Amino acid sequence: MKSLNSDNCVLCSSQKYPIVWANDLLRIVLINDQNYRGYCRVDLINHVKEMADLDEETRNEFMGVIFQTEKIIKEYLQPDKINLASLGNITPHLHWHIIPRYFSDNHFPDSIWGEKKRIDINKFSKVQELEFIKYVKNKLNQ
Repeated sequence: MKSLNSDNCVLCSSQKYPIVWANDLLRIVLINDQNYRGYCRVDLINHVKEMADLDEETRNEFMGVIFQTEKIIKEYLQPDKINLASLGNITPHLHWHIIPRYFSDNHFPDSIWGEKKRIDINKFSKVQELEFIKYVKNKLNQ
């Protein structure tokens, strides 16, 4: 399943973000952008570019973990909205962004990749980050 173009891929190399949960197929990292508390990314570990390139079982497991993570974030953080995004234009390695959104965040209601509308900091403390990671891990391991 690994493609030939994985040599320079940032998602194929070691991660700078804390790994919240992982199995042999997927990993969840906590982006923890200071403006989007609880922002996670679900990465396919193998270097694959398109969802259509996955077999049905892998695709279903991938989407199941994305939806479980979204639900866990919703329960734990109670954001005003959650955005799910899979673009891959800059990093052509399958990954999904799960972004808790708040009416007061820097870009609401627009995309977080757009122009800022305000400045708001909604950052986890180190203790909150560890509690969040533990909560997500426990829920996904049930």
